[in-house]
Amino acid sequence: MKTFLKSMAGAAALTLGLTASAAVSAETTLIVGTWQPPGNPMNSVVWPTWAEWVEEATEGRVKVKIEQDVGHPKTYFQLVEDGVINAGWSYHGYGPGRFKLPVAVELPGLNVSGEAASVALWRTQQKYFADAGEFEGLTLLGMFTHGPGQLHTIDPIEDLEDLKGKKIRIGGGVQTELAERMDITGVAAPGSKVYEMMQQGVIDGVFMPVTEQKSLRLHEVAPNLTVFPGGMYLGSFSMFIDPYFLEDLDPKDAEAIMSVSGEKLSALAGRAWDQADVEGFEAARAAGVNVKELGPNDPMTLEFRELIKGMDDAWIESVSDRGVDARAALEELRSIARAYEAQTQE
Repeated sequence: MKTFLKSMAGAAALTLGLTASAAVSAETTLIVGTWQPPGNPMNSVVWPTWAEWVEEATEGRVKVKIEQDVGHPKTYFQLVEDGVINAGWSYHGYGPGRFKLPVAVELPGLNVSGEAASVALWRTQQKYFADAGEFEGLTLLGMFTHGPGQLHTIDPIEDLEDLKGKKIRIGGGVQTELAERMDITGVAAPGSKVYEMMQQGVIDGVFMPVTEQKSLRLHEVAPNLTVFPGGMYLGSFSMFIDPYFLEDLDPKDAEAIMSVSGEKLSALAGRAWDQADVEGFEAARAAGVNVKELGPNDPMTLEFRELIKGMDDAWIESVSDRGVDARAALEELRSIARAYEAQTQE
């Protein structure tokens, strides 16, 4: 009888062990590749928050692992498509021939927060841009912009004439067009190299949001910050996941992941970048950076407005091969952004 009971106990323990093992093996790890310094809002807020959302929505069946610097930022689209990582994010300017449509949100004159612009971009992508197939091979998780792009320089800038011939790091997208119109020498380089390039005098300045005064420590190498009302441009980004990774999941878990993505994730990202700009201004002022905030009728502001005339039409022409009503999309994007901004400020 004792032998029988021991056998039964052993069998039960084995069954429990196998059940536990199956439970462990049922967990799926979702690897997110990221870049930029740890203090960047994507790494300090956005991806960690989304990871919590995913794990909660899937009841722990999907765990998110965030991997830093798995490649040059421009390679992240390909890294996800090839299954090297499961998800990632990148800047549309790193794929200039491929990602033309999201540039709509980058055009000067929107004058809203990153959160409002991000939500507007997401909705416009879904309504107008999705069928153009620019993200073929990827499943979009979210889209966002950083805050208004401003001018960080070694020397003070009194008017746009002071920029002519200067070597300014640009990130592509609308920045390329602005550089040409300003008659500056645009220098292409990843954001992570900007501090070193300015420190060594390779470049005279950079177009970037104010958050980088803190995140990239630009306050140490760019003692002059010129702030245009609403910024000179916005930078647009996307977060994406391998569709085959989603297909291999239990459908309810794939659905759960998407339920905490989309507009919700886009708004989170834009909001995080907005807050990072606040911290960037604080860091700049604390470090004694000369912050020159231009008013709406400042001569340099008026000069800039004159400079950007025709950029909307130039973008519309540039996407004429995409089969979308670009003018309607641009108008609706701006309408959504401004309405969202007004609503959040009530």
